[in-house]
Formats: sequence, C-alpha cells, structure tokens
Amino acid sequence: MSAIVITGASGNYGRGLTDRLIAAGRAEDLILITRSPDKLADRVEQGCTVRYGDFDKPETLAAAVQGAERMLLISGTRVGARVVQHKAAIDAAAAAGVRHIAYTSFIGIDDPANPAEVRHDHIETERLIRASGMAWTMLRDAHYADAMILMAGPGVMQSGQWVSNAGEGLEAMVWRDDCIASAAAVLTGEGHEGQVYNITGPELQTFREVAAIMAEVTERPVAYVSTTDEQQYAMFDAMGIPRRPVDDQSVAGIPWNSDDMVSFGRAIREGFLAVCSDDVERLTGRRARSVRQMIEDNVEMLRSV
Repeated sequence: MSAIVITGASGNYGRGLTDRLIAAGRAEDLILITRSPDKLADRVEQGCTVRYGDFDKPETLAAAVQGAERMLLISGTRVGARVVQHKAAIDAAAAAGVRHIAYTSFIGIDDPANPAEVRHDHIETERLIRASGMAWTMLRDAHYADAMILMAGPGVMQSGQWVSNAGEGLEAMVWRDDCIASAAAVLTGEGHEGQVYNITGPELQTFREVAAIMAEVTERPVAYVSTTDEQQYAMFDAMGIPRRPVDDQSVAGIPWNSDDMVSFGRAIREGFLAVCSDDVERLTGRRARSVRQMIEDNVEMLRSV
C-alpha cells in the first residue's frame, strides 16, 4: 500500500474523499494536509496522519508531503488567484519524491476562448503539473449539482425564480460525491497515468430544464429568468457577494465571488461547458447520478423553505 497525501483535507471534497478511503481500509496510508489541523482531530483518532500545510506558506509544504507516493491536489478556493498556491504544492511534491499527482481540474479549459475565470487557474496548474516530472492524472470536474441544488436551491424555491445569465446553454452537472468516487478510484487504482478524465453528470441540460424539474418534483412554481451579465452582477452586488475572491467568506450560502459566477454563466451560455462523458462509470463501475435524483433525494428540504 502506498501513502496518499490529500491537500485541503478539511474541506467538503477532502472530507468526503477521506471518508471513502477510510471505509476502504486505507486510513493508515492517508496524509491529510490542512491549514487547520484541529479541524481534523477526528481523523487522527481514525488512524490518519494529519499535518499542517498552507498553500500561502510554501515552506510548510515540504515537510507536509514527505513520505507520500501519490497526491491529490484539490484546487484552492481563491478563484483567479490560485496558480501561485498550486505551484507551491506541486514543487513540494516533486521535491519530496511524490510519484503520481492527481488534480481536481475543470471541464472545457482547452479552448482559450472559454471566458470562465476558472479556466486560467486550471490550465496553468495543469501545465505546471505536466512539467513537474511526476506522473499525472487530470480530473476535470463539471459544475457541482450540489452547488446549484443544495446551496442555491433554497433561495430559488423561496423566490420562485431561477435567475441566470447562462441563457439556454447546456452543461452536465455532476454530484460532488461522484467526483470524489472517481478520485478515489484513481488514487487507489493503476493505469491512470497521463489520463484526462471529464467527470460529468449523465446528461446535458439547460438551467431552464433543471428549474422545470425542480418545479415538477417539489410541486411548487419555479420560473427560469434569463438575465444579462450586467444584471447578474447587479443581483450579486445587492446580495453582498464580493466581485473578487475572499477566503472563507459565504453570503446567503454562496461561497464564491461574482466575477467567477458571471464568467461561468457566460461560458455555459456560449457552449464552452457542454461536455458530457461516461468517465464516472469507467472509473467507478456505476453510472453518474442525475440532477433529477439529487432533487428527488432532497425534495423535503427544498419544499421546507
């Protein structure tokens, strides 16, 4: 068994992945890196190694990754300003002799015309990883269904409106847990070196179609309202959402910045995120779960707001 280091291990993705790997009997092989080791005290009790490491303090990462053969670099949360952070982690891993690095990237980033702000962070990080000398696997995750249904969904239900600048653009939103299961398969399996996987949901849909599913399943009215980029900015400004990233800030359950979200909507509208694959099934042995299933599984929560 080879040691696996996971960055950002106290976040939602990191916690979900750690749970899955512990359940698979790999607790003693896990090295969990976090800025807040106290948040992972329970992991020490479960048999994992927890180490302090901060993307903004490269000197902390060298010791944090020692002894690992594989690494999952979970992308940071500071959209538009992550490349320097990721480079510090990549350099530390290469210097420590990590053999294989997997990275939670994003779909549709090969086209330089893609306006999504996240593109720059991810394409530059992938370039650094490819040049590092380590074996690599890119896990290009689609937009999380959890973000739209579980986090933004209550606000949609309360207002009766799904407001978006994505127009009639298509995307295949994916469950975060399906992304996690795919990452676990790569970290514990063989033959994934040099592979790029598009981790998506099972079907392409517009937000208008998703809003209609929410209305059907909850039996409450949900209207889709198509808006311009400028109108979307104004809405987020009124909610107090910052245009640029602020660490650990969440407004109305939304942890992102509006430059990220508005450019994201434009990328969907212009067709850059219309990517759908069967890579979840290839990696995990089961089909990716649908947006409809997430709505159905959380219908009582959505109805209660």
